[in-house]
Amino acid sequence: MTVRLLLADDHPVVRAGLRAVLDTEPDFTVVAEAATAERAVELAADRDVDVVLMDLQFGAGMHGSEATAAITAAPGGPKVLVLTTYDTDADILAAVEAGASGYLLKDAPPEELAAAVRTAAAGQSALAPAVAHRLMDRMRTPAEALTKRELEVLQLVGEGLSNAQISKALFLSQATVKSHLVHVFAKLGVDSRTAAVAAATARRLIRR
Repeated sequence: MTVRLLLADDHPVVRAGLRAVLDTEPDFTVVAEAATAERAVELAADRDVDVVLMDLQFGAGMHGSEATAAITAAPGGPKVLVLTTYDTDADILAAVEAGASGYLLKDAPPEELAAAVRTAAAGQSALAPAVAHRLMDRMRTPAEALTKRELEVLQLVGEGLSNAQISKALFLSQATVKSHLVHVFAKLGVDSRTAAVAAATARRLIRR
């Protein structure tokens, strides 16, 4: 069986490199490429695709996790394998919650990439070892782990947004934003926004 692939990444060089690697596999065929997440959603719906290799960051447009959710929500749609440079909890949880079948880092060796594509095409979960380890750590200490919403709030704090701006971006009340930050401070053992961002970045919970 031939696995039909869609490459979604805003860097032409990355797409060319992926195509060169994937074309060496006799059972893979790259049928389309997308430079934006929005285009990836369109092509996934219009083309006969089995697996989408999805980057997470596409500049100012739709985020890769949003595109993943849109693609996986369609009945009978393709599987999505996230292929990114980011291994933070915030990115991993967002992708998994969006319906991604796998999560791989871009420095993965070609044989690991090929195996992950076949695993995703078969409807199974394909996680990079480092990603699986982070998820296992969260499961072992659930009381200490930041929730997806807490990570979203903290990520925006790290990007310099005020509570009012975070409230607007996430459609939350300012009181709810403050409540999330109180929980974040307690879990990280800090007492300020700056310290929370520093601690979360050091632990690879969010990215800067």
